[in-house]
Amino acid sequence: MSIKTSSLHSEFVANFKTELKVTSPGRINLIGEHTDYNNGFVLPTAIDKHIVFQFQKNGTDICNIYSATFDKMLQFNVNEVKQSDKEWENYILGVVNQIQIRNKTIGGFDCIIESYLPMGSGISSSAALECGLAYGLNEVFELGFEKIDLVKIGQKAEHTFVGTQCGIMDQFASVMSEKGHVILLDCQSIEHQLIPADFGDYQVLLLNTNVSHNLADSAYNTRVAECASVVAAIAKNNPEVKSLRNVSFKMLEDVKGEITTIAHQRAKYVLEENERVEKAVQALKSGDLKSLGIYMYSSHKGLQNDYEVSCAELDFLADFSKKYDQVLGARMMGGGFGGCTINLIHKNGVEEFVKDATKAYKEKFKIDLTSFTAVPSQGTATVAI
Repeated sequence: MSIKTSSLHSEFVANFKTELKVTSPGRINLIGEHTDYNNGFVLPTAIDKHIVFQFQKNGTDICNIYSATFDKMLQFNVNEVKQSDKEWENYILGVVNQIQIRNKTIGGFDCIIESYLPMGSGISSSAALECGLAYGLNEVFELGFEKIDLVKIGQKAEHTFVGTQCGIMDQFASVMSEKGHVILLDCQSIEHQLIPADFGDYQVLLLNTNVSHNLADSAYNTRVAECASVVAAIAKNNPEVKSLRNVSFKMLEDVKGEITTIAHQRAKYVLEENERVEKAVQALKSGDLKSLGIYMYSSHKGLQNDYEVSCAELDFLADFSKKYDQVLGARMMGGGFGGCTINLIHKNGVEEFVKDATKAYKEKFKIDLTSFTAVPSQGTATVAI
């Protein structure tokens, strides 16, 4: 096992005997941002960048989780699971807690985690961590969970132990994706369709601003509350309305005088984004990549001006891409306030565009830009040892 580690943890690694190996991918979202927790539509897929987990049962009540990426060890008693003051530990502890809440019993286990996901880039390393752990424990301890159960375990772990009121998209994409497809996910019914991701001569390119953000401490939860305030106002006269998914543009205009201007902007964006997702699916099905790109740019404009979760670095990169005919569309992706732009670009234009964008970004912000292409890939799965 070729894992570089400190002398403090070298014995743990040297004595590790892998019973199960799991890969859990990051995800991209072509379009449909901040719609998932509003029960809307999204268009994500897993990508060819993973977190790798190795598991072994140890016959005790003690759990030992070693992050080879950060050379950090988490140890806890499986019968005494409680929140930690270290955020990364809460993703682990939250998953174990959610398994136990569902009346399933696990014993002590050892786990080595290696991440090959760019941190803070908006490709949901958190969901990959949660879902990979849940998937592995389900296999090792034969818990009998279905895939959708693992999705919900990951989401609830983030709600309860981490404190981010995320929707279900990230975990769903991490677990349920299939190679060569994107997922049209209805976040209200959890019904989904696999849509062939035929981009022809075009590729998905991510440009990482390398501006870090922390969703639990950011305006993410504020946006959730703002959207909920609109739903509450509309539900007074329309009790069937439970989320923005049930809201029409007319309903929104009818309560304009009862809600804040900002809340109106947020809801307007969500309604428009849901329409864009459906149009984007039709464009993808018909091979109309030019229209898909137009919807991506429109999505970014809404995120920038109405939902206000973008930032100067993301806006700069989205605008910069418009100078290149080889780029059909671009937008910020993820929670916002940093992370990546996702670009649909002709394969022959990638090298020049990345070179030019890197230079311009460095001159503007004095920050190094990083980039990587992403391929629609298989969700969380076991791999040969």
